[in-house]
Amino acid sequence: MVKLGKDTMEKKYKKVLIIGASSDIGIETCKKFLENEWELTAHYNTNSKALKNLKKKYQSRLNLIKFDLRNIFLLEKYLYKNKKKFIKFDAFVNLSGYFKSTTFQNFKVKDLFEHFSANSFSSLLFLKIILKGMKIRKWGRVVNTSSIGTKFGGGKKSFCYSLSKFNNEFFPSFYKDLYSNNIMINTLQIGVVKTKMHKKLPNKNMKKRVSLIPIKRIIEKNEVSNYIYFLCSDQNTTLTGQKLNISGGE
Repeated sequence: MVKLGKDTMEKKYKKVLIIGASSDIGIETCKKFLENEWELTAHYNTNSKALKNLKKKYQSRLNLIKFDLRNIFLLEKYLYKNKKKFIKFDAFVNLSGYFKSTTFQNFKVKDLFEHFSANSFSSLLFLKIILKGMKIRKWGRVVNTSSIGTKFGGGKKSFCYSLSKFNNEFFPSFYKDLYSNNIMINTLQIGVVKTKMHKKLPNKNMKKRVSLIPIKRIIEKNEVSNYIYFLCSDQNTTLTGQKLNISGGE
């Protein structure tokens, strides 16, 4: 039997799970982790050509999971059955961004429940399992995402979306018990980014919206992915329990 030397042994990669990975920001974030030699599991709901192209390039380092996070009770059962798989992740990023145009005057309970399930409750279910593994290994990084809209009460037609994202700015007291185990948990409050999402909002005047941003420009997708990656990397040694605003000064 031939023994493998250290240089020929299989390399051990850090593992990250990204939910909502098929979004514009999600794809950029996936690229960032893969380029830095992480093993990535990317969740998506609708078909994603961009994710499938990444799968062709990175093969064994990229795993894909398709799931509708609005089916929160089905997700709970799925995670319970597969908890051994999800307890192994070193980092978790919540980029889920389910959006349906709703105003305060026309929303229904179903709209609220779907937004909260996809954008917030799902993250809590994943973390309920993932944080256990991080505590055992005494290393972990978590990034939840919120929206600049939560700072101003949301847009007129994004009531349910903004309210569900605001829920990600809540830090359970339990998290504080994890910080001493080198587990860093933060929330990014993201400003206006150059993505397709803004096209879903009819009659939105982007020039007027940009004029309200102190730096006078829209944020690029790779700028957001850089912040996310930093917070999940070994470079982040002290930043935890924080809501960080990356909105160009708003």
